[in-house]
Amino acid sequence: MGIDDPLPTEWLLGALVVLLMFSAFFSGTETALMSINRYRLRHMARAGHRGAQLTDKLLQRPDRLIGLILLGNTLTNLSASAIATLIAFRIGGAAVAASVVLLTLVVLIFAELAPKTLAVLNPARLAIPAAFIYYPLLKIAYPIVWLINGIANALLFLIGVRPGDASTHTLSSDELRTVVNEAAVMVPSRHRRMLTAILDLEKATVDDIMIPRQDIVGIDLEDNWSDIEKQLHNSAHTRLPVFDATMDNTIGILHLRKILGHVGTGELDHASLKVLLDEPYYVPEGTSLNRQLLNFQAASERVALVVDEYGDIQGLITLQDILEEIVGEFTADHPVDFLRDVTEEEDGGFLVHGSANIRVLNRSMHWALPVEGPKTINGLITEYLETIPQPGTSLNIDDYTVDIVHTADNIIKTVRVHTPKSN
Repeated sequence: MGIDDPLPTEWLLGALVVLLMFSAFFSGTETALMSINRYRLRHMARAGHRGAQLTDKLLQRPDRLIGLILLGNTLTNLSASAIATLIAFRIGGAAVAASVVLLTLVVLIFAELAPKTLAVLNPARLAIPAAFIYYPLLKIAYPIVWLINGIANALLFLIGVRPGDASTHTLSSDELRTVVNEAAVMVPSRHRRMLTAILDLEKATVDDIMIPRQDIVGIDLEDNWSDIEKQLHNSAHTRLPVFDATMDNTIGILHLRKILGHVGTGELDHASLKVLLDEPYYVPEGTSLNRQLLNFQAASERVALVVDEYGDIQGLITLQDILEEIVGEFTADHPVDFLRDVTEEEDGGFLVHGSANIRVLNRSMHWALPVEGPKTINGLITEYLETIPQPGTSLNIDDYTVDIVHTADNIIKTVRVHTPKSN
């Protein structure tokens, strides 16, 4: 075979097969690189995975990466088309028309659909090894890629698109919540609930979980000392607000640890008790729980009094209350009657105090009563009915059957709740 002799048809067929393989490589790796989980990739990169590090660098400027891939894919497909046409001319007859149809099917199936489907199903399997090829190839072909991207980016600039903004995309809290909820296989359900609870802290305020003013347990210095001693002996709390006649006149917070061994010895009285008090810590109503958690940490406090815009005390919140919003009740393993506001009945219903906090009930009882709006059962029912109901009234709230048991002083004292499971 002389120098001027044409290449054998077998060589052309071999070259066509190689070009189609290159086309499949470019198509599959492009889809894999664009589909790979960026956050898992960054985790691998921080862990020292070399392939992940290269892939992450390439994806920081996707316009350059796509320009390189499209350059290679376009050259490959055009060369394959030219060789297929040359082979068809050698065969002659209807082979030219048939080559167009045949090459289209081959490219569509073997160089596009199959590799892209594989890439979508296993993006990391293709993307990370491909980075070892694309990274040096991009440096070699950079002048051509830079010129092509410069023209394309100029057109994009006219419609307000900045390629450099690609690396600044972040997840919103709602999007992150979706990611956490969908990580069912990798993250235990309890951990998912805790993570979503942390995200939900920004939506709740201290008003949602505080102990209402009328339910705050504190020490009134106007009481007899014998009554105060009994209260100290029987207190279920380690920190108590101390006030003079009215809660708005709170003068401090008493940590019971400071009086251990002194109660009943005659060493304490009203005056000496005041010396042991810590300064009260106030927070404004409407403070988000995530902000208040940070405030507790910064101030080294565990108990805060919630005040309105006029400085009147509206309730009390503790660090434990916020932590229970994240991890659940610390007493969750106890029987249901550990809740002061809830009593389980034999028929599966629950007697609930009207002042019970809805968020606490949902968290403790695993209910799903609406939390938007009123904070208590009494408020929820009166808003729903727009009146104070009479005992015996029954209503349905989100599939929960609620029967009014007792009302007094224009408020609902007790209700009976039947959950959807017990109805």
